[in-house]
Amino acid sequence: MVENSSTEPTELDLDATDRTLLDALQQDGRLGYAELGNLVGLTGGGARKRVMRLEEHGIVQIVGVTDPLRLGYRSMAMVGIVADGDVEEIARKLNEIENVVYVVISAGSFDLLVEVIAKDQDAIFQVINGRVRRVPGVSRMETFPYYSIQTHRFGWGTP
Repeated sequence: MVENSSTEPTELDLDATDRTLLDALQQDGRLGYAELGNLVGLTGGGARKRVMRLEEHGIVQIVGVTDPLRLGYRSMAMVGIVADGDVEEIARKLNEIENVVYVVISAGSFDLLVEVIAKDQDAIFQVINGRVRRVPGVSRMETFPYYSIQTHRFGWGTP
């Protein structure tokens, strides 16, 4: 299942060609359509159509992945949130906060996990205390500051 732009889950049957294209793009998102086509036995145009279909279904998004530390964000934290109310609505509100880069609805001790980045400790405090905490339905929070990022993978393959 994937999420499309209307946030409705859609299902797309992936064949071996789709999976090979996805694996290749996870390794290098800058590959050209001609290279991708050669990899799977299609023309460049055929590979382009396949990739565009995967993009339209929300399965792949081609973006430049940045390192927040090298961009001047010196403070990062995961915030575990206990919600009082509709977790999907709370997640939507949290998603509107600029410094929130990751929102997950979860099970266990926390209803939501929210990753926050900021330029320094003062700024992250302002985001967490002044913005995240004030979202209606946020009942309780626990903050887990990061000292460093040891692993950040994007090439996990396809099932």
